[in-house]
Amino acid sequence: MSKQVQDAYIVAATRTPVGKAPRGALKKVRPDDLLVHAIRALLSQTKSLDPQRIEDAIIGCAMPEAEQGMNVARTSVLLAGLPQGVGGVTVNRFCASGITALAMAADRIRVGEADLMIAGGTESMSMVPMGGHTPSVNPEVFARDENVAIAFGMGITAEKVAERWKVSREDQDVFALGSHQKALRAQQAGHFSAEITPIEVTERTPDLARGEVRTKTTTVAADEGPRADTSLEALAKLRPVFAARGSVTAGNSSQTSDGAGALLVASDKALKEHGLTPLARFVSFAVRGVPPEIMGIGPKEAIPLALAKAGLKLDDLGWIELNEAFAAQALAVIRDVGLNPERVNPLGGAIALGHPLGATGAVRAATVVHGLRRTNQKYGMVTMCVGTGMGAAGILERV
Repeated sequence: MSKQVQDAYIVAATRTPVGKAPRGALKKVRPDDLLVHAIRALLSQTKSLDPQRIEDAIIGCAMPEAEQGMNVARTSVLLAGLPQGVGGVTVNRFCASGITALAMAADRIRVGEADLMIAGGTESMSMVPMGGHTPSVNPEVFARDENVAIAFGMGITAEKVAERWKVSREDQDVFALGSHQKALRAQQAGHFSAEITPIEVTERTPDLARGEVRTKTTTVAADEGPRADTSLEALAKLRPVFAARGSVTAGNSSQTSDGAGALLVASDKALKEHGLTPLARFVSFAVRGVPPEIMGIGPKEAIPLALAKAGLKLDDLGWIELNEAFAAQALAVIRDVGLNPERVNPLGGAIALGHPLGATGAVRAATVVHGLRRTNQKYGMVTMCVGTGMGAAGILERV
């Protein structure tokens, strides 16, 4: 294990509710405004902190263009009211952008280059679609067979994982239903309340007859994705959407979503100077590549490496957030790695809760931080597959 100069602690972790794209409650809220909301919530949770001492903000975004382009990290830092001396940089590792941002912020602290950092992620799939508005794949991708899968749609890669790891349609639908059921139980029990900062959404509608603009403000406090009306029968009726004879459907795939998450990371020195209470320690991070055509299996390579770096075993993990890009790939990873299903996504996953791409890693890190504390577990992990063939995993420790 590499020597660390100092530990990096998470002292605040929050997120917005996750909205359904493209017709949910957050569809007209800009992604930079979602992130601003999360950053302001961090500051409100750490009032003893002088914001001028924060050095930088590292923010993940999977499609950094249009409303979430122009270095959305720096823009959001300024719009959130932070001092102009606080920097901002946007990073992109597709679905693992948010957890990568957290790892990078922690690294700055662990090597002694910073004492206070903001990490997070934001994504509006209502405003910026998967692939962006004008995707352009390098023609060289198609010149060699080993690279052509870079251009595959994610659903096709899920079909290939389902076929190679023999994940049946029935198993995928059962897994999807379980995701919704766990999420609904968690919402009813109030398990998300510690991690979610509600957001007010204002809609303005012109009333031509009266010559005025009507204003309606709604408070969004819960994730929109979980469905109480879903069932195995309903899921079984859905047709495959990526391959004519496939098994991957809209019902056993993650939901396109809007949302943001943010975490404040501090050194031991900063804890003492500012009277901050640590919630969790960032322990390790790993990323590994896999063939692009089976990108969904990526976590099976990243998880063992993250555990080795942390000096831990699989059984040490009490809480595992395995992003459910697709039920097929989540089940393949669970079975291949030997994860305990009881410890995987105890509050449901992306099939029910949504997957705002570059924000998901930060969103689920907030879930782990608060989940570990609520259940008195010691170690938790956030892991996910990544487009173009990667897996990422980050491990946290409750303190």
